Amino acid sequence: MPPAPEPPHDPRSAAGSGPEITYGECRQCGTLIAGLDGRYSCGVCGWVNPHSEGHRPLPRAEDDRHRIAGRDTNRLG
Repeated sequence: MPPAPEPPHDPRSAAGSGPEITYGECRQCGTLIAGLDGRYSCGVCGWVNPHSEGHRPLPRAEDDRHRIAGRDTNRLG
């Protein structure tokens, strides 16, 4: 019996899970780099890929469950 096909990947389904470490090659110098969800920054040459190239949408501030309602100030400083 053939294996069951995998369900199509829905990027929204991963939004509830934590970020995934992904690996790629720097497009400027070729260094192997790691990033979160397909968003990379090279520590060797400074190249950064556009945030829109990530594997799933970035979270919105409104979705932050730790955000204090009605306050948009930085809690760290």
